[in-house]
Amino acid sequence: MEQSQLRLIDANLNRLREGIRVVEDIFRYVYNDKITASNLKTLRHKVRIDIYNELLDSRDIKNDVLKKSTSSEQTRDDLQSIMIANFKRAQESSRVLEEFTKLHSIQTSETFKYIRYELYDIEKALIKITSNSK
Repeated sequence: MEQSQLRLIDANLNRLREGIRVVEDIFRYVYNDKITASNLKTLRHKVRIDIYNELLDSRDIKNDVLKKSTSSEQTRDDLQSIMIANFKRAQESSRVLEEFTKLHSIQTSETFKYIRYELYDIEKALIKITSNSK
């Protein structure tokens, strides 16, 4: 796999884990919801790929042309907007991973597809619940 493709996969693996972790921590520490937090943790632990060293070697943060945050990334109105932004971040990253890991392994690609659909399902259930509890 090309260095640039490895770099793209590495960035999206990080984004996916980070997005899930933010939502997981909200349900763990803010809502004290052990079941949801555990489900998200289990899903986050599925975010793996067997070429860790190659991914790490491809990481090039200094030359990332879009590492500076946009104004929309710097603003959140409330807990709900944090959750939505992080669900979207994770879903988008899992889609990128689903596509690019097809170059490496169909099985890995299917794992990221599974994660993406699980995130869609969890988001739908949780956003409705949390918006009704306001």
